[in-house]
Parts: sequence; C-alpha cells; structure tokens
Amino acid sequence: MNSFVEHAVLDAPSHTAFDKAALLRGIDALSPQFKAAARQTERDGQVPDSHMQALRDIGYFDIVKPREFGGYQEHFDVLVEANLQLARSCASTAWVAGLLSAHQWLAASFPVQAQRDVWGDNPDALLCGSYAPAAKAGVDDGGYRLSGTWSFSSGCENADWALCAAMIPALSGDGLEPAFLLVPAADYTILETWDVVGLGGTGSKTLELKDVFVPGHRVLTFAQSTSGNTPGAGHYADDLALRVPMLTVIPSCLASVAVGAAAGALDDYLEATGARVTRGAVAGAHQKMAEFPTIQLRVADAAASTDAAQEILLRDLRRVTDKTLAGDAVTVEDRILSRRGQSFAVSLALRAAEALNASTGGLGLNLSNPVQRAWRDVNAVSRHISMNWDAVGTMYGQMALGLTPRGQY
Repeated sequence: MNSFVEHAVLDAPSHTAFDKAALLRGIDALSPQFKAAARQTERDGQVPDSHMQALRDIGYFDIVKPREFGGYQEHFDVLVEANLQLARSCASTAWVAGLLSAHQWLAASFPVQAQRDVWGDNPDALLCGSYAPAAKAGVDDGGYRLSGTWSFSSGCENADWALCAAMIPALSGDGLEPAFLLVPAADYTILETWDVVGLGGTGSKTLELKDVFVPGHRVLTFAQSTSGNTPGAGHYADDLALRVPMLTVIPSCLASVAVGAAAGALDDYLEATGARVTRGAVAGAHQKMAEFPTIQLRVADAAASTDAAQEILLRDLRRVTDKTLAGDAVTVEDRILSRRGQSFAVSLALRAAEALNASTGGLGLNLSNPVQRAWRDVNAVSRHISMNWDAVGTMYGQMALGLTPRGQY
C-alpha cells in the first residue's frame, strides 16, 4: 500500500488524487539512499527489493496504471519526468523502475481478463518484458504453446509476470505476426546471463520457457500496440491516453535514464571539480581546475545538452498526448518524430557524459566514481536498438525525403 493511494477494490475504485509534487519530493528523499547503494546495486546485478518497495510506497508503479486496478492513470510525461529525476541517483534503478512502471500501461492494453489475471490476486504485481519475437508460438486449444529463451528481460528478478514477444498466426489474414504473450513468473526460469559494463544493476537476464500454455486472452499484437488500437483502449473508452501508440511513449522511459544519469553526472562533476586542485606538473600544479577554460566549456556543454534532451523528451510526449486527448489521430509522422526525439535525446546525453568523463583524470578510473559509472550507463542506453541514432535518424531522414520509412515506429 503506498502513501499516495489506497489500492482499489476492483468493483469500487477509491483513492486520493494524484500529487506530482509529492511524488517528486518522495524521489528526492530516496535519492541519497539509492545513490549510496549504486555501486552495490551494480555489483549485485539487480535492483534490491528495498529499492522497489520504497518506490512502491511512494506510488511509482501506479503512475500510468489504470484507476480500475488501483492506479492513477496519469500521462507518460509525468512518469518520464519522475524517471529523469530518479536516474540522477542510480541509472540501473531508474531503468528497471521506469520500464516496469511503463509496463503497467502496456498491461492495460491487453484484454481486461488478462489484466484481472495480473492484478486480481496481487494488486502490486509488476511485469518485465523481452520485446524481440524470439520464438514461434504453437497454436493450442484456446491459446498458444510457448518454448524458448527471451534475453534482456530487465528487472525480471523484480517482476511477477513477463511480456514475452513471439510470432503467432496472424489474427486476420495469412502468415505470422509478432505479439506479446503474458506469462506468470511461475512458468519461466531465469538464467544468469547478465554480466556487463553498463547498466549492470538492471538484471537484464534471460527467461527460459518450456512448453508453457498461454490463454488466448493474454495476447496483444504489435500491430495493436504500435497503433494504439488495443483491446484495453476499447475497455477504457473514457481514457483517450491509452490510445497513444506504444513506441511514442515507452522508449521515452528508456531515454530518460540516459538523460537523467548524465544530469546526475554533472551534479557529481561540479561537486568534485569545484574545489579540486591539480597535482600534475604538465597541466600546471596547484591550480584550481575550475579556472581552466576547457573545464568551464565541458560544464557548459553538459548542462546545455542535458537541458535540451529533457525538453525534447517531455515536449514530444506532451505533443502526442495532447493530440490524442483532442481526438486527433496520431500519424506516422507523429510517431517517427517521437522516435527521433527519444534517440536524439540519448545522443545529447552521451555527448554530456563523454565531455565530463574525459576530464576526470586518474580518479575517474575508479569503478566507484559516479561520473564514470554514469558514462558507462549512458553508453549502455545508447546501445539499445530503440535508441540507436544511426537506425532512428535514417528512418526520420527517409520520411523527410519522401521515402517509405523502415524501422520501429
């Protein structure tokens, strides 16, 4: 039970109004704890249960969750703004918390019976996911059979269910189409496959399924989720925000981790560098680093880059939400503009992290150095296929030049 909301009884929802300022104050209060534990979170390879419970207590996982199941049913710009703040203290915690919170919205896109499966007995249930359709689901009476392995399942140790992408027979027409299939934690095994240089604490391990039956109502096709025409959107007819296409919002949670981590690195850099005196003869011994113009420029570059990245992310989310709430269609152009903003925001965060980390000197080699950890974490975010500027940037260029865009949007 969190401090902002009393979880709803399904037949009679009842909770207090959402208070964004209180949520952000809650994150600020938790930040010193998360920051102090960031190195250990990385060593452990997963976000500790204590972090997850603390975030649950301040309502973090209820932000975009439907009111019918005890959430606030807020818009994604609220979640992303919160995740930007959270990532300043621990990128791994923000990656997992932001994604699992976003998956509350994705779960609400499924048929309502699937939502009852997830939250009916456990209103606090969370979902991890693996988006690459790694297997072909076999058709069974009333559903599907699923076997295989699903990699990069971030936060799987913190989740009660998984969204496993697979190819299924097309719901209309011939051939196959990709879809998410909802699977409870009891039906899969977690394989220890996560030992990485960045975002080490996300626990993005591999799920193994062996001949698991998935009822037909626990399926959501990619075509439904990327268009916004989902069974859940039909159920929550009064909430037009659930008609927002998936790839205009969920990748923004991932991008927010890079931007927030870079902003946090700037905070740490200023604290460490403001009073630091050089000791090397080549650079000029016993001079204040803050007085070097090159250091001043790095600070300005990082500050401008993170500020611009945050503005891009929140602007694009609000633009799409406003269109949806006005009853206007979210076009392919809107969707690709959102993808451009998400990826470019990460590019700006990477620029900021590179500028800062390159001038931390020998002290920056310590794995405990928060600027260096942020640099590794931001680089890890930039490796995600959804954030790859080469892929996303060319997709926008194709559209702008009158070609058929090819990519994920």
